[in-house]
Amino acid sequence: VKRRSDHPLWRGIGDDSHFYFAHSYYAAPSDERTVSGTTEYGETFASAVADGSVFAVQFHPEKSADEGLQLLRNFVRWDGRL
Repeated sequence: VKRRSDHPLWRGIGDDSHFYFAHSYYAAPSDERTVSGTTEYGETFASAVADGSVFAVQFHPEKSADEGLQLLRNFVRWDGRL
């Protein structure tokens, strides 16, 4: 995942980190400003979106080793503010 924003949930996670994907589909946000992370797999697609206190990912953080666990820790500690 290539980060496109400096969101609190990315804290402690390096740019271009690897995450576990299990789907062959993805969402295509109508507002590119909400894209917080992209992934290249045949084409570039939005793999994380953020809008206010909403943060959603296409991958499975619970199956993504250290980076996924860090994302979940960040989520638990996040107060919903940017």
